[in-house]
Amino acid sequence: MKNILVPIDFSPASHRAVHLAVEMALVLKAKVWLVHVAAPDPDFVGFKTGPTYIRQHRAEVLREEHSTIQSLAENATQRGVDAEGLLVQGPTTETILAEAEQLQADMIVMGSHGRSGLYRTFVGSVSEQVLRDAKVPVLIIPKADQE
Repeated sequence: MKNILVPIDFSPASHRAVHLAVEMALVLKAKVWLVHVAAPDPDFVGFKTGPTYIRQHRAEVLREEHSTIQSLAENATQRGVDAEGLLVQGPTTETILAEAEQLQADMIVMGSHGRSGLYRTFVGSVSEQVLRDAKVPVLIIPKADQE
């Protein structure tokens, strides 16, 4: 195993997935790819590029997300793991699967929010969609009791 992809949404579940992936990478001498999929830029009806204040806020959010994922990758590197953090935009599931293919991931390790009921019926979950459509093994880290 050479590459482990870890989709990050900055939730406690994804932080646990990072921790486990780093532990696995230490043993397997694998590279960890931390990938955060940011929502695509919104379409603004009647505006070519959108109002300035919205673009500035969006840019600030992306800067914060990029900084956080770089910090997570740096922490993994300090533990002796070859790790890299990426921030990409797009539809979540499709982008995760495309990144897994592009980075030649041998495994995807991701957290689950453990949603149920109507949300799951109508929306589904990213982890379920990735598990269903991935071409590589997927390890789902369940929601902790205290989350």
